[in-house]
Amino acid sequence: MTRTVLVSGAGIAGPALAFWLQRRGFAVTVVESAPGPRPGGQTVDLRGAGRTVVERMGLMPAVRAACVDQEGVAYVDADGRHLAEMRVADLGGDGIVSEYEILRGDLSRILLEATSAQYLWGLRVTALDDGPAGVAVTFSDGGTRTFDLVVGADGPHSGIRRLAFGPEEEFVHPVGGYMAWFTAPDPVGLDGWYEMYNEPGRVASARPDSTPGRAKVGLSFLSAPLDHDRRDLDAQRAIVADRMRGMGWVAPQLVAAMHAADDFYLDLVAQVRMDRWTAGRVALVGDAGYAPCPLTGMGTSLALVGAYVLAGELGRHATHEAAFAAYEERMRPYVMQGQVLPPGGIRGYAPHTRAAIRNRIWSMKLMVSRPLRGLARKLFFAKAEAIDLPDYDERPPAPLGADDRSAGSLSADDRSAGSPGADDRSAGSLSADDRSAGSLSAGSRPA
Repeated sequence: MTRTVLVSGAGIAGPALAFWLQRRGFAVTVVESAPGPRPGGQTVDLRGAGRTVVERMGLMPAVRAACVDQEGVAYVDADGRHLAEMRVADLGGDGIVSEYEILRGDLSRILLEATSAQYLWGLRVTALDDGPAGVAVTFSDGGTRTFDLVVGADGPHSGIRRLAFGPEEEFVHPVGGYMAWFTAPDPVGLDGWYEMYNEPGRVASARPDSTPGRAKVGLSFLSAPLDHDRRDLDAQRAIVADRMRGMGWVAPQLVAAMHAADDFYLDLVAQVRMDRWTAGRVALVGDAGYAPCPLTGMGTSLALVGAYVLAGELGRHATHEAAFAAYEERMRPYVMQGQVLPPGGIRGYAPHTRAAIRNRIWSMKLMVSRPLRGLARKLFFAKAEAIDLPDYDERPPAPLGADDRSAGSLSADDRSAGSPGADDRSAGSLSADDRSAGSLSAGSRPA
């Protein structure tokens, strides 16, 4: 059985895969083009089978402690009055806002701390040579290594997917709009509420951050794909400012804060759709292979479940070919269901007429009414649970102690030897746009 694995991407799917692969005896190296772990990020949902995976990892206490306290979601008018509300408790903790809402960076940190893989920061994969004896990998610093398997867990704009499967245009399918996300001062005193304001074809939103007085802001608009420089952040901010011009509520304050935000990113709302997620000795997991788009709230669950299943099948089968086939077979129905957009698609999220906005507000009121709460909970929760997870390892997880984590981490000398210097980090790091491309989610910074 193959035993050495290179995982590209240290967000959600990558560290989760490293955790489970190590449990099954694989030697794992994780390469990440950012110079180090990325803190913060937007809030992601932990739902259904994704939550089950975290429980099996023994990490739920750490996740609960890091969750952002949210009251629920509210549609507001231009004066900030709540027109309709859905409290977390209304649907048993799994409505538009989940009971378990956690900053992407916090979830990633928890997963990173639970693994003892070797992490190579500030590097990216520039070439793959997949042969019968393994995959020869070339890194951005010119170094080369050979691994038995390579897995792309590097988001919807995956470099591994491009190298092993083909250009992005073949697999990334626009849904009809853009979303910008960043951190800003709390503009209204959210008091635990995720507030959303609609005007035809555009949405401004603010939700609580883990830091008091701060908010996670979203500015979204309907649009066909735009021809713009994805590496020019000023140009992207100008696009968002133009699309939000004249918008009510606190949108002008949010746009002003956008220009000062150091974590701003803008990306197309899109899904990754592929007929296969494996080729030779290369596989894809999470958003790299099947990004569902933020509208579904399923990105984190698909990433965590995909990592669990891929590692489990690799541990169960004698060859990677058999394991990859089983991974595809088990995950395909879950992914297909998880990629089903909510009613109305992006126009349900950003209604294009005032009448449609009124209907949306009325629909939320109806969903939280007692007669329809059960049906509404099914609508939000059923997809997240729609997979029978095998017990690949029935032993209860043993959480890493401080000594274990220390032993699994690179020493200062190892970090120096295994990571690039300042100049190399600069060359291998994500551009601001690439950082944004790694994640999305109205619940998810892209997995």
